[in-house]
Amino acid sequence: MLKLRLKRYGKKREPSYRIVVVESRSRRQGRPLQELGFYNPRTKETRLDTQDLLRWLRNGAQPTETLSAILRKAGIYEMLKAGVGLDGGEVSVVRIAAIEPPVEETTEETVAEAPEATSTAAPAADQAAQTEGEATPESPEITAATEASQPEAETAPEPDKTE
Repeated sequence: MLKLRLKRYGKKREPSYRIVVVESRSRRQGRPLQELGFYNPRTKETRLDTQDLLRWLRNGAQPTETLSAILRKAGIYEMLKAGVGLDGGEVSVVRIAAIEPPVEETTEETVAEAPEATSTAAPAADQAAQTEGEATPESPEITAATEASQPEAETAPEPDKTE
């Protein structure tokens, strides 16, 4: 029985895979009958030779579960059902680019909401501090208190030195 498999290659912790056709009993790194594409799981880049892939699938080659998911995303099964490539038409290479996560766009509303949140938080903190009897850093009471405490420290009487 023929299998469509992923054949691992690349550095340690940086795998890449070739999509190959092999005899089902052969080892993973064994010699393939044909290479049909490439898959990079780090960047999610996929290159498929669709014409040969469709030919092997029609001849009964069974893909592994992982490869089946890759083929489903590439739309190979839809091509197979639709009969694409039966007449020898040109279906050569399909590239699936890396999938990027959606980027959250900043709109004027979100930018406008951010300063309002900080401006409402500061007066609330001021009110909470005043209700507790403490002065806020911006109030004149604190500046007067700090000015008054500084001269006291400088003019404090020195203890008598008796010998």
